[in-house]
Amino acid sequence: MTHAPDPAASEAASGSETPDGQMPLATQLTRFVLTGGVSAVVDYGLLVVGMALGLAHAPAKAISWVFGTLTAYAINSRWTFNAGGSKGTLAAVVVLYLTTFVLQVGTFALIFPVLEAWWGTAAAQIIGFVIAQGLATTVNFIVQRAVIFR
Repeated sequence: MTHAPDPAASEAASGSETPDGQMPLATQLTRFVLTGGVSAVVDYGLLVVGMALGLAHAPAKAISWVFGTLTAYAINSRWTFNAGGSKGTLAAVVVLYLTTFVLQVGTFALIFPVLEAWWGTAAAQIIGFVIAQGLATTVNFIVQRAVIFR
């Protein structure tokens, strides 16, 4: 009887894991970005559905954010960082996501007026969003990789 090769064993045997047992940074980063895309689809999809069902934008967004975050946790913990799920890990991720949410909104609030004065509202919205989202995403990835799923 032949058995299908175990992808995890093949990856470990090929030396693709780092000495501390993690996948290479490029692999984790690629998976993190892909997971973010899937989570964004869940988040946005539930936002649209919630509003179509009559929820106001704030509660619809709160519900969609929770499910988008849970989706990101479920996929990242197992696929991106090869970690098992636990209540402690989930709690750490929730605290991290709330922290990066505050970081993102705070960064945008601080830089938007300056950017708007320099380049106008439309440019300030785009540039401010990209900077704030980029900062929050970078912190999110680093903390998940180095602390939560090490």
